[in-house]
Amino acid sequence: MKLLVLLSRFPYPLDKGDKLRAYHQLRYLAGRGHDVCLLALSDEPVSAAGLAAVRPLCRGGLHLHRLGRLGRGRGLVRALATAGRPLQVGYFYEAAAQRLVDKLLADFRPDHVYCQLIRMAEYLRTHAGRVPMTLDYMDVFSAGVARRVATAPAWQRPVLALEARRLAAYEAAAWGWFGHHTIISDQDRQLIAHPQNEAITIVSNGIDFTHFQPQLNAPKPHDLLFCGNMGYHPNVDAACWLAEEILPLVQRRHPSASLLVAGTTPTPRVLALARRPGVGVSGWLPDIRTAYAGARVFVAPMRVGTGLQNKLLEAMAMQLPCVTTPLAHNALGGTPGQHLLVADSAPALADALADLLADPAGAARLAAAGRTFVAETYDWAAVTAQLENLFLNNC
Repeated sequence: MKLLVLLSRFPYPLDKGDKLRAYHQLRYLAGRGHDVCLLALSDEPVSAAGLAAVRPLCRGGLHLHRLGRLGRGRGLVRALATAGRPLQVGYFYEAAAQRLVDKLLADFRPDHVYCQLIRMAEYLRTHAGRVPMTLDYMDVFSAGVARRVATAPAWQRPVLALEARRLAAYEAAAWGWFGHHTIISDQDRQLIAHPQNEAITIVSNGIDFTHFQPQLNAPKPHDLLFCGNMGYHPNVDAACWLAEEILPLVQRRHPSASLLVAGTTPTPRVLALARRPGVGVSGWLPDIRTAYAGARVFVAPMRVGTGLQNKLLEAMAMQLPCVTTPLAHNALGGTPGQHLLVADSAPALADALADLLADPAGAARLAAAGRTFVAETYDWAAVTAQLENLFLNNC
């Protein structure tokens, strides 16, 4: 099968959720012998190592379009001036990239086109009905932005509210441009404002179990761990809530309890958390497994955002006991109290964390059950086979 794939980011290194999802899907599809032609946008330089990691997966060709700062600015201005166009779409849309998409469709003549994320859908609007196409919503941007409104600074709220409304309308409109649709979880599927949203195919994420292996005998310098892209608002919100409100409650029962906040591009607000008692902020790590291996308990106190939290899959695969909120758990699944602990307030989260720190044997049982659950549920080959079958049945 000849497959044209459109991505808004180059899928390596694996430091963001959309990049991780795209990379493992490309690796599976290439391994199955499909001719993949990839067009990836990028608003940052792509290293030679990144190109070397992805090029072998793209037998049909690898094309990289660098988004310039001036072009991104113009795109945002045009989006603001265009009724109904989200800023998310304007930022990633350039006429030169559109010409490249049009040329690849004409020259490569794909059997199927796979478009990751709503922000890339604009490039295929005029090609609707001409070739089989699938849109991967992945998660629901409109819901994620809407959830930010309540906690955002006052000056940001009108812009975020407008963007949430535009995204919701755009997500529904883009439905008709594509014959097929995928999303990461049923929780996200229900948030798509379209009367036929039940027709969206759920294609979950997976976990690389050969890479994320338990390191149970490694030193544990940190009691608690939270990690992720620390320039991403839902992660910033979670890290600050954890360090500022939840950790102090844990420290009432465990005065020396420590927290590591790990992950790339920490904002100034996240960096400032390191001034708080017991809190460390690592920034980017060359191997995130060192953070998992060095912690006793993983916590993902997500209050905003959508989609499946890859960080939870990684932590559970490395056999850490995990604590999270209903928002994250609803996408993950599992049985609270058996595979992980779930709570929705700072006191309840703090109690769950303190209980695990006080009961190493119980924490170990929870961690072992959690690893078994993700091993049985989140295998990259199994979940991506669903995507492959969708393509093969609609060429």
